Amino acid sequence: MKRTMVRLAAVPVVALLALTGCGGDLGGSSTGREASAPNYSQEEDGSGDRNPLDDPQSTFAVDVDTASYGYARRVIQDGNLPDPTMVRPEEFVNSFDQDYPEPRGDGFAVFADGTRPPAAHRAEGDVRIMRVGLQTRSESEFRRPDASLTFVVDVSGSMAEPGRLDLVRDALHTLVDQLRPTDSVAIVSFSDKAKVLREMTRVSEKADLRKAIDRLRPDGSTNLGAGLKLGYRVARDGFREGTSNRVIVLSDGLANSGDTEADSILRRVREEAAKEIALLGVGVGSDYGDALMERLADGGDGFAVYVSEPEQARDVFVNRLPATLEVRALDAKVQVTFDSRAVKDYRLIGYENRAVADEDFRNDKVDGGEVGPGHSVTALYEVRLTAEDLGAEVATVRVRWLDPGNRSPAEASHRVTVADLDRGFEEAAPRLTVDYVAAYLAETLRGGEQSIPITDLRRIADRAADRAADPAVGELAELVARAEELR
Repeated sequence: MKRTMVRLAAVPVVALLALTGCGGDLGGSSTGREASAPNYSQEEDGSGDRNPLDDPQSTFAVDVDTASYGYARRVIQDGNLPDPTMVRPEEFVNSFDQDYPEPRGDGFAVFADGTRPPAAHRAEGDVRIMRVGLQTRSESEFRRPDASLTFVVDVSGSMAEPGRLDLVRDALHTLVDQLRPTDSVAIVSFSDKAKVLREMTRVSEKADLRKAIDRLRPDGSTNLGAGLKLGYRVARDGFREGTSNRVIVLSDGLANSGDTEADSILRRVREEAAKEIALLGVGVGSDYGDALMERLADGGDGFAVYVSEPEQARDVFVNRLPATLEVRALDAKVQVTFDSRAVKDYRLIGYENRAVADEDFRNDKVDGGEVGPGHSVTALYEVRLTAEDLGAEVATVRVRWLDPGNRSPAEASHRVTVADLDRGFEEAAPRLTVDYVAAYLAETLRGGEQSIPITDLRRIADRAADRAADPAVGELAELVARAEELR
């Protein structure tokens, strides 16, 4: 199992797209998520308040998707509110840069801090916001392995809409100019049927790859199953040991012809992911349905990202994709164990469909998340304290992952005390206030009882933007203001 922000600085670009536009009955339209939609009822999905006497552990697979935030951003900018079922708080939070310290070696550095909530937060005085952060070591571009990339491009009729296939062609041309001569690229297109436009070809042969890109023309319906089947065949035929072998799907739609069974497609993705070919992707287009595609991304050790502008697509393809092809950690999971002597109850914000059984934390056959170099992962908890002693232990955070080379397990941990969470909100770390705004904007967009009025959240967002001096955070503040107008 397994994130793009406006700038994509702290997230992998590898992504599994999730967009409608062609229609279909696979549960991926903007009005339905029957195939894999998380249940947002706190009583049923495990995301509600938990008493550590009854349930001391919170366990989930690392998630670095950001498609939910990318799509919500576009919808709000277009003057609408997103479907609440398509809003995932963890993807909002993980769309922004963090400043966690990096580990010296492979794997993760574990970080935790917290704050008292702002005065406008509807909570009693014993509530704290606890942030759990993971960070991998960065890698310079020249040390990355060569890449063998198979692009599976949706050329169905709806891709003719301006800003879809033309955006894909532009990004692919730019990528070919930026990759190494020793990297390899293959191109498969799919609509009613799938076809190979170019078998695996060294980037040194740019002219042939450019011709294949220019042959991408929209026509027909969306046979995603056929596209993935042929794409994996091409990737398998062009597989090179010691390189990053990836299938990258680019589309605006879900399957509406051929094999439309989610489980059938998912089985193939999982089989190929186990053979060291991860499924990645990029979503484009004005409509977005992510039920099937998020499942495929999880099963294929991939990530989800959504782009709507040429600058974003070029950033993904040129600046992020080549730099994130190496993997730092496989099947990463987090387990937070709360101490009932200091904690009355706790709630994890988001991650509903990333939940892992507590007993499976050290079961390495249970899927986790794949994380690349220089990436951060953040999770926020609401925690209600019973202890006033600043030295009292609130929780222990553990992360477990497998080494990408030999698949040997490793763990890291961090202890959290009351003192770590006792800072006033005005004195909280700037990036923590950004995370708070992102998470509670998502909570507001999902509906239900709100912890903070959106008017107050807008004021906090404006202050966060002033402190961060980051265009992405400035845009977040604008989104909060626009969402307030639309509600």
